[in-house]
Amino acid sequence: MAGELNLTKMLASLDIQQRPGRFAFVSGDWPALRSVTHATISETEGLTLVVTVDDARSAGVPVDFEAAWLTLTVWSSLEAVGLTAAVSQVLADAGIACNVLAGYHHDHLLVPADQADEAIRLLSSLRSV
Repeated sequence: MAGELNLTKMLASLDIQQRPGRFAFVSGDWPALRSVTHATISETEGLTLVVTVDDARSAGVPVDFEAAWLTLTVWSSLEAVGLTAAVSQVLADAGIACNVLAGYHHDHLLVPADQADEAIRLLSSLRSV
């Protein structure tokens, strides 16, 4: 079964779930964090890990940005057009930073932790568009 392709249908069924905790982006390969990493991105410059703020601090890693992890529970196709643009635009218009991670089943947004409630409210408003 493939994910949804139609943007109108995706927005109409959009639901946002917040993963518990606060998250941080960590640069480099930190052995103490390997078993607790929530996402890994391999870049030319090295590894980026997404871990909880608590785990980063426990490993002695500096935290530059504390994020809330929001999951868009609509199952969008990897070939879908417009969902990332729609959600990032509504957040950008409100001055909320948005770091997007795409999974096979869902898209995930890491937004400033202190702006999570506002981000959820704004994203939820897309259902009525």
